[in-house]
Amino acid sequence: MALIDLDEAKQQLNLTGDGSNLELQAYIEGLTAVIENVVGVVEEREITETIDGNGSTLCLLKTPALALVSVTPQLDHGAGLDVAQLHLDGATGVVRRRNGGRFHGGPWTVTYTAGRGAVPPTINLAARMLLQHLWRTQTASRGPVLAGGDDYSVTEVVPGLGYAVPNRVRELLEPFKLPPGVA
Repeated sequence: MALIDLDEAKQQLNLTGDGSNLELQAYIEGLTAVIENVVGVVEEREITETIDGNGSTLCLLKTPALALVSVTPQLDHGAGLDVAQLHLDGATGVVRRRNGGRFHGGPWTVTYTAGRGAVPPTINLAARMLLQHLWRTQTASRGPVLAGGDDYSVTEVVPGLGYAVPNRVRELLEPFKLPPGVA
């Protein structure tokens, strides 16, 4: 699953030929990291990470988390945990034992699925708009900047106005933004 596919990208940019497909695909693939830095994992995937947890919780690094696959101690302190006996708060990535117990014997190797079941339409629109903004670096002329600035401007006429993520994209992503303290 991608935030946008090649056909959507070409439609957004009003491109009809195939001459830019390879370069355009690189732009499409680059969108994911930028968008996910703001909203967390969008494209559903399995993640494995090491967590130093010896307390009442384990904290996953990527959210939203959908499901735990396995939780095993890295050191030889016994078998993996039964994930049915664990509670996952998907929005925050916090894992707790259902019986209130503590995690001992870490660090832990945790494998889980993160992302969203489908790309929300607003995130898709933000990705299209970000693509359009970034693609303008290929075609933008060094013309004058609109009075008061243009958050889509990719020119360098006025220092500080060229940037990767325009305000309109950030505003679209705001409802999906990660909570404070969640990486």
